[in-house]
Amino acid sequence: MGVSVLSKIVIGRQFRGPPNSGNGGYVCGVLAKGLAKSLDGPVTSMLRAPPPLDTDLSLETRDGVTVLSGADGAVIGQATAAGQDLPEPPPSPGLAPAREAGARCLAFEQQVHPPCFTCSTTREEGDGLRVLPGQLAGAEPGVVACVWTPHAAFAEADGSIPSEIVWAALDCPGIFAWIEKEGRPGGLLGTMTGEITGPVRTGEDYVVLAWPIEASGRKKTSGVALYDGEGRVVARGFQVWITLNRAPAPPATVGAAIA
Repeated sequence: MGVSVLSKIVIGRQFRGPPNSGNGGYVCGVLAKGLAKSLDGPVTSMLRAPPPLDTDLSLETRDGVTVLSGADGAVIGQATAAGQDLPEPPPSPGLAPAREAGARCLAFEQQVHPPCFTCSTTREEGDGLRVLPGQLAGAEPGVVACVWTPHAAFAEADGSIPSEIVWAALDCPGIFAWIEKEGRPGGLLGTMTGEITGPVRTGEDYVVLAWPIEASGRKKTSGVALYDGEGRVVARGFQVWITLNRAPAPPATVGAAIA
């Protein structure tokens, strides 16, 4: 099928995870966006290198796969049709329990990546997303939730929130689930598989939920979902994380190391 250039893009510093590379969920969402338009179903995005900031990048299709590459042609990430079904999300816990869980988020104690677009507590509304999930009361260890109200700064002209922002909102909760469950200091996002099934609009309250699925050594799989105020699933997915190779630490001292 050959190669066709879709666009040149730049990941601005606003959309960083670690201080000097792109937020994993945001970049996975950028990769998925073009491909999702031609698919009926979920997309899997894979990161193969830290996405550089403020640098011209190429977004291309190569034999049906969307590829993000640098100026030297090195592949940074790619997206393709998902090769497996998405996990069925549990019922929404509701806005009030999710809001209460978010007040217990570990990121209020300490963060490893303070500038993270998704989970920073130091960035203002409209600059970062401030998606800050905490352990859900009465749930199994590692089931985390919060309320997210998308800011108008991220909206399209019609008030809808772009898909890459929704993917970013579901990024960090997946590793918070494992931080809560195991007390580890965080991890790096490897792959994210997801789909958006309903509208997400500025100014409305949504429940973010994440839960541990399985672990194999340092590889951890999480489920993530976004629900509207009526409890309907509007986005869902799962992620594979590689946890950092450090000794476990008590949750009160670890915070969130998010890629």
